[in-house]
Amino acid sequence: MTRSLHVGLTGGIGSGKSTVAGMLVDRGAALIDTDAISRQLTAPGGAAIPAVTATFGAEMIDASGALDRARMRALVFSDPSQRQRLEAILHPMIGAETLRQTEAAGTRPIVFDVPLLAESAHWRDRVDRVLVVDCSEATQVERVMARSGWSRDTVLAVIAQQASREQRRAIADAVILNEGLTLDQLRAEVATVWARWTDPT
Repeated sequence: MTRSLHVGLTGGIGSGKSTVAGMLVDRGAALIDTDAISRQLTAPGGAAIPAVTATFGAEMIDASGALDRARMRALVFSDPSQRQRLEAILHPMIGAETLRQTEAAGTRPIVFDVPLLAESAHWRDRVDRVLVVDCSEATQVERVMARSGWSRDTVLAVIAQQASREQRRAIADAVILNEGLTLDQLRAEVATVWARWTDPT
């Protein structure tokens, strides 16, 4: 049996990647969201919580029993080695759940929503196409501040930890510039790319 189309979807924080992911689902794709899997693993009772507690201490777990994301974010930004320790816990678990969801998707095209796809060489080898959702840094900052209530400095710190726009665009098979578009215009851009990749004619 021929394997279904596998598409890697990525973009910087605030680019509109999640909105595009939803539009691809509307067009029949199965979505595997690695960030959502990570959040599930670190939610109250999540499979990663015991290892996170053992590695980083109980102070990294909030009152609900979930990972204290703000405190962990501050730690990994100040010390990259701590990010590596966290990734050593989460990445194998994310990989196992991604595989399970891939097998469950059957023959539908699969979109892998991977925020750090450009930073991960193995992801580029696992997908047939890469779709990058792009916008200016100023737009990223504006959107995330409005959405999350973060300070400008916090948003800029997150952007600095991610691949650059140029690095993402370099691995792209298609780029959607999500700058000044209405939702209908964005939907039309998504439809054009998706038809090019899935229409056999």
